[in-house]
Amino acid sequence: MKAITGIAGLGFALALGGFAAAAEGGPLVSADWVADNLKNPKVKVFEVSVDPGVYERGHVPGATNIRWHTELVDPVKRDIASAENLQKLLSAAGVDKDTTIVLYGDNNNWFAAWGAWVLEAYGLGDRVKLLDGGRKVWEAKGLPLDTATPEAAKGSIEIGQLNTKVRARLGDVLKVAEGDKSVTLLDIRSPDEFSGKIFAPEGSKETAVRAGHVPNAKNVPWSKAVSADGTIKPTEELKKLYAEAGVDGSKPVIVYCRIGERSSHTWFVLAKVLGYDVRNYDGSWTEYGNAVGVPVANVAGTVWQGK
Repeated sequence: MKAITGIAGLGFALALGGFAAAAEGGPLVSADWVADNLKNPKVKVFEVSVDPGVYERGHVPGATNIRWHTELVDPVKRDIASAENLQKLLSAAGVDKDTTIVLYGDNNNWFAAWGAWVLEAYGLGDRVKLLDGGRKVWEAKGLPLDTATPEAAKGSIEIGQLNTKVRARLGDVLKVAEGDKSVTLLDIRSPDEFSGKIFAPEGSKETAVRAGHVPNAKNVPWSKAVSADGTIKPTEELKKLYAEAGVDGSKPVIVYCRIGERSSHTWFVLAKVLGYDVRNYDGSWTEYGNAVGVPVANVAGTVWQGK
């Protein structure tokens, strides 16, 4: 079902009793659709931005801030948030059992996609949508921004058990590195990261002592799936892009990046937009490149010098 947008969407929304129905059949909703549904009690909007200060400077009216570095992760161990903490977060924002959850953020929805992956892992994926284009499109359209912190009655959302089928571990990736051809491994970092020319993007604090990539991995940078305006490219373009790298949906895929957030964007594109069988390796290069005894492909030959 295609998202209903703009004035026509608003007119149809009124015919439905005040609001447009959620885009049940698709993982993306447009900025216009979100604007039409800002006061829809069945829709809750969340911002998950890379820069924690972006939300405070102005956000989609009514949107709740999710601080990815504290609220989508376990505070003690390197892991995603527990079911208990995630339920508290969503319930406090007024999410009910039938609420449609819309996520958006800066940097072409990097961490918004990561939030979608975390929610997918807890069984909420079919109710989660990305605002296509994120903040970039919302701001480009001149749509309203607000600085108020929303208040909501406690929601009735219930979080289930963690679904391990959407998550890859070090052992899964190592099998591919050692020759398992039943799974395609996709590195979505930049060509310079993939070749080993650089360890990580400039300014990144999380890095590894080895440069390069996992042997047998393919490389399709995440940004190739995004149009100039920040929206995800049309389906046929996406299929062609990934098929050229040997990813066509014929066998399972594992995606990875540096810490798992950029790869979540590609996970979303492949799994939710194209419908492929995909797992996200959130340990990514900071785990693999620091692991002892694993093979590394380093075309550039860059050696870590302790700084």
